[in-house]
Amino acid sequence: MYAIVKFKGKQYKIKEGEEFNVDKIDAKKGDKIILDDILLFSPDDKEPLLNEEDLKKAKVTCEVLKQGKGKKLYSFKTKAKTNYKKKIGFRGSFTRLKVLKIEVGREE
Repeated sequence: MYAIVKFKGKQYKIKEGEEFNVDKIDAKKGDKIILDDILLFSPDDKEPLLNEEDLKKAKVTCEVLKQGKGKKLYSFKTKAKTNYKKKIGFRGSFTRLKVLKIEVGREE
């Protein structure tokens, strides 16, 4: 069982019990977060559920595991013949989430 959710402008493919990183959000360790913008849900990994009415009722419950910073990335700029060199480093902040439950509120 997996779902594709949209959170803060990015899409993530998630499964129950899986951990994943998102851009930093204001939440403390142990907080519960509900993601309700579900784009696709597949209960059996074969045929996805795309019905908009069912997807509007669906939600994913996650728990915040930690806040952190990613690996340092470097960017290096140069200009020919002018001895211009510039090295820039960047470490993006992230929040680690664990998927607790994927619920779909459909009636069968």
